[in-house]
Amino acid sequence: MKYLFFLIFFALLITSCGNNQDYAPKPRAYFRLEFPKKQYQNFDKNPFYSFEYPTYAKMYLDSADGNRPNWYNLTFPQFNGRLHISYYQIKSEKELNNLIEDSRKLAFKHTVKATGIDEGVISSPINKVYGIYYTIDGNTASSTQFFLTDSTKNFLRGALYFNEKPQADSIQPVIDFIKTDIDRLIKTLKWKH
Repeated sequence: MKYLFFLIFFALLITSCGNNQDYAPKPRAYFRLEFPKKQYQNFDKNPFYSFEYPTYAKMYLDSADGNRPNWYNLTFPQFNGRLHISYYQIKSEKELNNLIEDSRKLAFKHTVKATGIDEGVISSPINKVYGIYYTIDGNTASSTQFFLTDSTKNFLRGALYFNEKPQADSIQPVIDFIKTDIDRLIKTLKWKH
């Protein structure tokens, strides 16, 4: 009796697992992102520059070893991202040229993983703000970098990083959201001397 029951159960199991042509795999899903409302506040805590940054971000002095007094991290806790901001006082034209070249090298360091790097010129003669904005496409550690200068005394560099494995397709909405904040920072930057 046991064997008969086992054979019937086994036969039903095999016939129920036949060629079912109606199977469709589920697509991979990502978490839904809730973006905060765009609101800005003024950053005016150092003697060299000021700008506006979003209220949902936090500004911290960069405390890593080897960093200078006016280097900051603008963190986006909700998105696990950070904009590294470094500032230099320019002492000579040679130093300015070296800083510009270093910024270019740091942006193009991502060429190995990048599918493209676009350079956009920044020019605001009213505020004496000039620079280059690097948009880096692909699965790179940094998707956005820029430098700003008045060409005589001040040089500011920014680089956006996320504390996640870079997957451009899943993180792109966040990058696009934060890029508008970076654009606001650039447009509102004012040198203090």
